[in-house]
Amino acid sequence: MLGEAYRRYVAPRCCINFETGRSVISRPRSHVGHHVTRLRAGSWSEDDDVLAAEEPLEIRLIWKDAAGHTQRKNIAVTMRTPGDDFELAAGFLHGEGILRRREDVVDIAYCTDEDELQAMNIVTVTLAPGLQFDPSRLERNFYTTSSCGVCGKAALENIETEGCEALPAGFRVSSAVISSLPGKLRESQAVFERTGGLHAAGLFDAEGTLLSLREDVGRHNAVDKLIGEALLAGETPLTDRVLMLSGRASFELLQKALVARIPVVAAVGAPSSLAVKLAESFNVTLCGFVRADGLNVYTAAERVLA
Repeated sequence: MLGEAYRRYVAPRCCINFETGRSVISRPRSHVGHHVTRLRAGSWSEDDDVLAAEEPLEIRLIWKDAAGHTQRKNIAVTMRTPGDDFELAAGFLHGEGILRRREDVVDIAYCTDEDELQAMNIVTVTLAPGLQFDPSRLERNFYTTSSCGVCGKAALENIETEGCEALPAGFRVSSAVISSLPGKLRESQAVFERTGGLHAAGLFDAEGTLLSLREDVGRHNAVDKLIGEALLAGETPLTDRVLMLSGRASFELLQKALVARIPVVAAVGAPSSLAVKLAESFNVTLCGFVRADGLNVYTAAERVLA
């Protein structure tokens, strides 16, 4: 199965072709060393520190139009932590409604024809022949940053016109499980433990088992990587999963969860007003200020078992 083939190549890599399963391994750095002068209790000292890496990633798209002509377009630039770049690209395109399932992708590759310094910062996604999507969606050039998500993101009203429906009832999870998730997320943040400078997003089941985790300097990048991994493994939609966020719950993160059909989103921090409005409109359970001793449920509280 292609999903199983994908799992063999979850390590950082130069190329993965979903028709052949061929891959070339590379190792982008998620953290870098740096010398630091510390002041502690009135005393100065010299030491080595570890920083979370941040570099730009350009996402390019290749597809065939209705006449069979090959089209290419640079569609996004994001500041991210290197690593899991293919999942990031796939998750971004999924959130934008261009990719719906793993079969929509033929190939994801680094642009090794570029100069050596930039080759690992450019990813090209080749769409499957015959994939139908609206090219006008690509007329907007995206620019994202590690802090704010996609600039000029579509407003709540636009989501309704893109075919997203409210999430059905049925999936439920206990409040005790949700309260346990921040601790489980933190325990598994390997790079954060070394740098202290990354956000994390984790997928959990109803029993609180951590299924996957991704870290990045950008909240939205971590979520894109997480959803992209599931998409490329053929596991979307994620109708029986809980998304746990290490920071606040913003509009763009709720939008990504909605497109992936995740019914419960929990966050260590606060939700924004637009995130709550989106969750309320589409029946997403949104929890904020999640701690070991409690949480706030802002929408669709019926999914949370007391």
